Amino acid sequence: MSGHSKWHNIQAKKGKADAARGKIFTKLGRELLIAVKAGGPDPAGNSKLKDVIAKCKAANMPNDTINNAIKKAAGQADATNYEEMVYEGYGTNGVAVIVEASTDNKNRTAADVRHVFDKAGGNLGTSGCVSYLFNKKGVIVIDKESTSMSEDDLMMLALEAGAEDFSSEEEIYEITTEPSDFSAVREKLEEQGLEFLEAEVKMVPTTTVELDEKAAEKMQRLLDNLDDLDDVLNVYHNWAE
Repeated sequence: MSGHSKWHNIQAKKGKADAARGKIFTKLGRELLIAVKAGGPDPAGNSKLKDVIAKCKAANMPNDTINNAIKKAAGQADATNYEEMVYEGYGTNGVAVIVEASTDNKNRTAADVRHVFDKAGGNLGTSGCVSYLFNKKGVIVIDKESTSMSEDDLMMLALEAGAEDFSSEEEIYEITTEPSDFSAVREKLEEQGLEFLEAEVKMVPTTTVELDEKAAEKMQRLLDNLDDLDDVLNVYHNWAE
């Protein structure tokens, strides 16, 4: 495949994560809470929690922080109930955008998301208006410098574990799986001591939209403002950055 997660995008994400680590960790903490409430605090019997832990580790969240968040979530039987919401809409020049959020107040979150779209000249659409432009996939990204394993050996390991595709970009390897195979493939790679720059099930665009410099700046503001909303967990788009 062409490799939708280009290395410069990974670097940009890492830079943002370093600059706003507290916010990133807060959002990941909420994902841990949702996973624990859905299936319990033991990752051995809770595949969703296991996947969120992998995402936390890829974001460099310390193990102590992860474990403390899980313990805290397990002890909050009567805590706030967060509902998972998905919003779809259009950004600059018709770029498709999917927003995943968790909220204890649907009206507030919907209004906040709509405001960000309106402010950027985009518009929030109806459910299904852009999701057909994406496929749900497991994505694992590995820095080439982080492993001594040869490309051929890593590719064979991934494909034998059930990966759908393997690609080699300039500085990274990218492994794609069906969502149902993601955990098994990730665990097989973890067993070999491999570390990930990214490891999560996400929405991957099937087509992309090119933007000129002015439109790109506008689109970036939309994405940044969505990321700044506390209730927003993930934002996916088909802008060819």
